Amino acid sequence: MLFRLDPELAHAATVECCRWTGRLAPLRWLASQMFEDASNECLRSELAGLPLANPIGLAAGWDKSGRALGMLGHLGFGFAEIGSISARPSIGNPKPRLFRLPDQRAIVVNYGLPNDGAGMVARRLAARQRRIPIGANIVKTNDGPGAAAAGDDEILDDYCHSVATLAPWADYLTLNLSCPNASGGKDFFAATGNIGRLLERLATLSIACPVFLKLAPNDDLEELRRILAEVEPFDFVRGFLFNLSPGKPPALQWTGPIGDLGAMPGAVSGAPVGPLIDRCIARLASLINRRRYVIIGVGGIFNAEDAYRKIRLGASALQLYTALVYEGPGVVRQINRSLVELLHRDGFSHISQAVGIDAGSGRV
Repeated sequence: MLFRLDPELAHAATVECCRWTGRLAPLRWLASQMFEDASNECLRSELAGLPLANPIGLAAGWDKSGRALGMLGHLGFGFAEIGSISARPSIGNPKPRLFRLPDQRAIVVNYGLPNDGAGMVARRLAARQRRIPIGANIVKTNDGPGAAAAGDDEILDDYCHSVATLAPWADYLTLNLSCPNASGGKDFFAATGNIGRLLERLATLSIACPVFLKLAPNDDLEELRRILAEVEPFDFVRGFLFNLSPGKPPALQWTGPIGDLGAMPGAVSGAPVGPLIDRCIARLASLINRRRYVIIGVGGIFNAEDAYRKIRLGASALQLYTALVYEGPGVVRQINRSLVELLHRDGFSHISQAVGIDAGSGRV
């Protein structure tokens, strides 16, 4: 039924359904019965000090403004990330801006970061009941394609305002430094030194929660070393995850005809990005100090095998988005149950024993 609707309308309707049902205790209970799995001790872990009942999280981009917070803790996820959120409200890019590619198990996203702004989202976070850790994904405000280019200080101030507004209420923050579908930010942070400049400013805010950096997908070892060198002095940075690539780069892996892809503006999410992200995770895992940093694996995860591969390559936790479009929320429970079987098959009694075991092995 949902696939008979325009993709963005289906997305908005689903979020609104979760918003309203999340206000009713009997429906929250029913969702828990349907989608949660009995906690398995081998999947219990922590993410930079945050306790997780399981490693599967909701990726940013689904609940852009924290409208469905009441229901997110009842869908089987171990944690969830809302956003991306900017200092000022934004309407995003012109429509149409969301497209389905069912044959590829993919979507093409060109939303351009529509959200209600950091102030409104902070109020929603402040009013929520804590059931699972909720992170806030922070990005530079998208003022639209006709806006004047932002200066360096404007970009940095925009991030700092959002961090100061959201940090007291979020369980963790993700700094989106590489959004592929909006100007003002991603190119700025590709330049040497600018990640360090932002972190220097944030260091003055005394952030108490963990901070993760969302990077452009790049498996070049020298580029990853450069980023790690800039991050090293700032101990509030606790980990990394990788974003979508802008456009449709050759690194994406297609499995059949891609039809009118060229007529779909935006970045590809879903199965085609999986191999690229796997390579990025493996390369980064071979470089980081695992006592300090964690990697969150996101990109092309549809089943337990996809999830387990990213864990073995170095991801301590995972995030889903496109799988929800094609499989529904029941996929979270399915992945968790099958992950337990895969861990036991390979002789592991706990998920932490499998993290990074294949990093640097060339198994990507």
